[in-house]
Amino acid sequence: MRIAMWSGPRNLSTAMMYSFGARKDFSVMDEPFYAAYLAKSGADHPMRDDILNSQPTDPTEVALQCTARVATPHLYMKHMPHHMLAGFPLEWAQDCVNVHLIRHPARVIASYAAKREAPTLEDIGFVQQHALYEKLGGIVIDSTDIRARPEHMLRALCAAIDLPFDPAMLHWPSGPREEDGVWAAHWYGAVHRSSGFAGAEGKLPVIEESLADLLDAAQPYYGALLERKIG
Repeated sequence: MRIAMWSGPRNLSTAMMYSFGARKDFSVMDEPFYAAYLAKSGADHPMRDDILNSQPTDPTEVALQCTARVATPHLYMKHMPHHMLAGFPLEWAQDCVNVHLIRHPARVIASYAAKREAPTLEDIGFVQQHALYEKLGGIVIDSTDIRARPEHMLRALCAAIDLPFDPAMLHWPSGPREEDGVWAAHWYGAVHRSSGFAGAEGKLPVIEESLADLLDAAQPYYGALLERKIG
């Protein structure tokens, strides 16, 4: 089984990668299209040069990596929808189990803005994720539900994709993983300090007035996917 987990940033995506990586029957890949996206888009992200030097920048080469044989029975790939620019190959995903991890945009925006100033709709990926769902279909799961009931939701996800649940998914060693992208030094601090899923989330954060239009723009795409979530 090859799982393509599509998620915007600041959305439990690294914790989910660690969860599947804790299984002995899975290998994991961390955002393999990131460097190709930066090279093509010219986007100015933290650690841009390090990322460009750490991964292939040819999207066709990356697509081949996503279909290459791995040492374990299964492969889990963490992908960002906004990395899949127009013209990037997507045929490889047709043979994957596509899962769409979502989170309320207010939570995403508040978390992203704490790490990078003035996020845009392009940065947080809701439009692209909805478009990918329309193209690829798949399973939708909400990160808020996972944090509230990790075992229940992971069991539900495994059942939905016809994969036996493994209790190892609930815990992982603290610290980085060998498969982490080089950008982990900037983004993964909280996950590296963890050994399992954080507890249930509280009330929605109050979004700064300067980001209110961004929240309004993201809401319809999140809402359309929310209607299809499992659990």
